[in-house]
Amino acid sequence: MKPLRVALLTHSTNPRGGVAHCLALAEALCELGHAAVVHAPDPSGRGFFRDASCATVAVAAEPVAGGTTDLVRARIHDYLRHFASPAARDFDVFHAHDGIGGNALATLKHRRLIPGFVRTVHHVDSFADPVLAGWQDRAIREAGRLLCVSRLWADWIRDAIGAEAGIVGNGVDLSVYRPVAAEGDAALRARWGLGAGPIVLSVGGLEERKNSLGIIAGFARLRTRHPHAQLVVAGGASLLDHTRYRERCRATLVAAGLDVGRGAAVIETGPVAQADMPALYRTADLLAFPSWTEGFGLCVLEAMACGTPAIVSDRPPFSEYLTPADALFVDPADPDSIAGAMAAALEPRTRARLRAAGLERAAAHSWRACATRHRAAYAACARGASAFTELQP
Repeated sequence: MKPLRVALLTHSTNPRGGVAHCLALAEALCELGHAAVVHAPDPSGRGFFRDASCATVAVAAEPVAGGTTDLVRARIHDYLRHFASPAARDFDVFHAHDGIGGNALATLKHRRLIPGFVRTVHHVDSFADPVLAGWQDRAIREAGRLLCVSRLWADWIRDAIGAEAGIVGNGVDLSVYRPVAAEGDAALRARWGLGAGPIVLSVGGLEERKNSLGIIAGFARLRTRHPHAQLVVAGGASLLDHTRYRERCRATLVAAGLDVGRGAAVIETGPVAQADMPALYRTADLLAFPSWTEGFGLCVLEAMACGTPAIVSDRPPFSEYLTPADALFVDPADPDSIAGAMAAALEPRTRARLRAAGLERAAAHSWRACATRHRAAYAACARGASAFTELQP
């Protein structure tokens, strides 16, 4: 396959799973000989949350004072302004990783400025706002090629839209996410006032689809057995408005008598620098990730690569790439199930088993393999073919 110039579009420069996937995919495509460039609207002017070995474009974007609909509309227009220049469109393939980029590319296609585009559907949200729901639907239906990171969403696309989506999976960089303690680990522990623990890590901030209320309820039960346990809630940067749910979470924390702050029972870190994430995983005794909805759950692979046991929901997509030997499966609706798994993950024999299995499972997921699965869809899109291509996981 001849080298291609690929424009990858993601929704922001923040440390979210889809953005991390997009950057790592582009880096792997470059290693395969392609010229991949990641684009994202950047109202902060700070660029992407981490340095990348691939080319990146921080698309000029202004801060938006309105709600989510206003923000999404503005970001679509940011992309349209950027790609109005013929020089900015000098690519063989355009690949959107979210609805913002997908809508911009759909408009460019209708304007006959590009022949078509590839779209990766990481997951599908439920929007009460019909405008947001319409944009999400358009960004999927208008794509010439559809890809998913899990069978769960490929099946959804088949049933809801009647189209086939290739499954490309996810990867983890084992040169970054490692189980061996590093010099910065102790400094990170001191920065957040982490004690003897146990330390429970939640990644993604306080969000409904992350099941933060379930994690809090399970953690409160764990504290009755381990009174010095601490819950670290990392991340939280999002384009969506989670204010009401976060208020519910904080009210629940108050009702449970769980203080929030450095050195407290619960620590909210906000967005964490990429360079600190491996240390955070290694510092944690377990990752609590009993999500209601995920595209794949990239942080599970990252935690496993760092030797940290993971707790996940007993449903797809987790059940697609994990077995009960790899992680502890829980009913996300049952706080007792979550608390029981947290306690089990602290038992030495269980920890040793999960650590070994997790390291092996993480090693089976490479970004190079993920990038290779994209090449058939890219080649077909570059040729301008119209039929969907089914890729194998």
